[in-house]
Amino acid sequence: MITEQIANISVTTQANVYFDGKCVSHGITLADGTKKSVGVVLPSTLTFSTGAPEIMECVAGSCDYKLAGSDTWVTSSAGEKFSVPGNSKFEIRVSQAYHYICHFG
Repeated sequence: MITEQIANISVTTQANVYFDGKCVSHGITLADGTKKSVGVVLPSTLTFSTGAPEIMECVAGSCDYKLAGSDTWVTSSAGEKFSVPGNSKFEIRVSQAYHYICHFG
């Protein structure tokens, strides 16, 4: 199931722009204080570092990802999620725009 809308949120209007514009996101805060980000990764291969654990939910497009310590690329498409441990890294490879929600914690 794809999350199409998130109700009752506060949005940070200034975009977070990473990797020379290859990844752009906005932070959101839910009514209960839960923080997430919504964004897009444009065609590229990037390495992200995490602080807290993350769940990456694909809402459109697809990506290949590889978690730290693994040699295996895994595909994640619309409606799918993958988990990344806290204080870790993951690589993401995108050939078309990958739209996501990042669930923290």
